[in-house]
Amino acid sequence: MDFWEYLGTRHEQLLIDAYQHASAVFQCMVVATVIGVLIGVLTYRTEWAGNLATTVTSTILTVPSLAMIGLLIPVVGLGVAPTVVSLTLYGLLPVVRNAIVGLRGVDATLVDAAKGIGMSRSARLLRVELPLAWPPILTGIRVSTQMLMGIAAIAAYASGPGLGNEIFRGISSLGSSNALNQVLAGTLGIIILALLFDAAYVLIGRLTIPRGIRV
Repeated sequence: MDFWEYLGTRHEQLLIDAYQHASAVFQCMVVATVIGVLIGVLTYRTEWAGNLATTVTSTILTVPSLAMIGLLIPVVGLGVAPTVVSLTLYGLLPVVRNAIVGLRGVDATLVDAAKGIGMSRSARLLRVELPLAWPPILTGIRVSTQMLMGIAAIAAYASGPGLGNEIFRGISSLGSSNALNQVLAGTLGIIILALLFDAAYVLIGRLTIPRGIRV
């Protein structure tokens, strides 16, 4: 059968796989964003601490995804757990780095002005520094999400959820009539999800970043 006929017969399973893929990436990005911004907040004031945080998260990203999942299987088992752990770890670097850069780039005079009117350190962070650092942080989140969309496909190696299962089924049955259709369906699905997520981030940016800061 051709590709369109294959989609017609497998659309329900493909939609389920696409939902699971998007859900895994979204949930892992939420966790990675919270952890990454927290690391950035704790380290941006000190040069060595910020460099250490960036170096550690950079080192994590150099570990091949297949090796990472393989190392996690004996620890957390098969299925969702190694997928969640690996995606969260891989998503940290752009968020941590951009959080540190964004917070360090806040105009010191604005922070001093907030201090002068009696704001506490936590209030300055939440009401002045983080809002001004939000544009680069959002950029880091976008970059992480695009990376995780592709990396999440490897989760099928550990019986994880998502469109990677379609790709792996196609690769394992090379030579069969539907092998190419399976790989193509999984790949196109991931690309479409990545574009949809990126469009959502553009909309979030327009809603949360004042026009003056965007310019």
